[in-house]
Amino acid sequence: MASKAAVAAVDFTRIYSTLGLGKGMNCNLGFLFSDTIAALQAFRKRHGDAQRIQSQYASQPSTVDLAHYRSTLKNKAIVDEAEKLLKEFKVVTYDVTAHVKAIETFEAKAVEKAQATAAQIDVELEELQATLANIEEARPFEDLTVEDVGNAHPRILEAVETMVKKGKWTVPGYKEKFGDLSLM
Repeated sequence: MASKAAVAAVDFTRIYSTLGLGKGMNCNLGFLFSDTIAALQAFRKRHGDAQRIQSQYASQPSTVDLAHYRSTLKNKAIVDEAEKLLKEFKVVTYDVTAHVKAIETFEAKAVEKAQATAAQIDVELEELQATLANIEEARPFEDLTVEDVGNAHPRILEAVETMVKKGKWTVPGYKEKFGDLSLM
């Protein structure tokens, strides 16, 4: 009965939703979960296979109709020997503590990876929030002046000063790209 309770306790949809590993991830952080998702999917497959095998064996009859065999077979000694073996049969119990420890170790590693992933996501979210705040606080393009652009990118001012010193008043490639706008 304890095995049935343990099988019923595995709720994969709850695990996926609790860890936020569902299909509804709309950010580009899915690669961080790949190890966790792969391990859970492999475990879920093994779990499903074990459930199928268990249900297959549970559906088979567990009693032997010895009276049928006595009436069918001529050699009654074989049936008597089989009945004796069935009565002497004792179920073997196995020590599963090693398996339980392996599962607990797997669970601890999965939780550790999930926490590390959550920490990475938190750091990336903070960076994205800072970037978003910076974008929202930035002045519109229409309100920028040449001085603002020059202060933001001093290379542009240096390039313009060099062109003016050399007497170049046109930007290389401008006419080819935009055409000649002079009226004469």
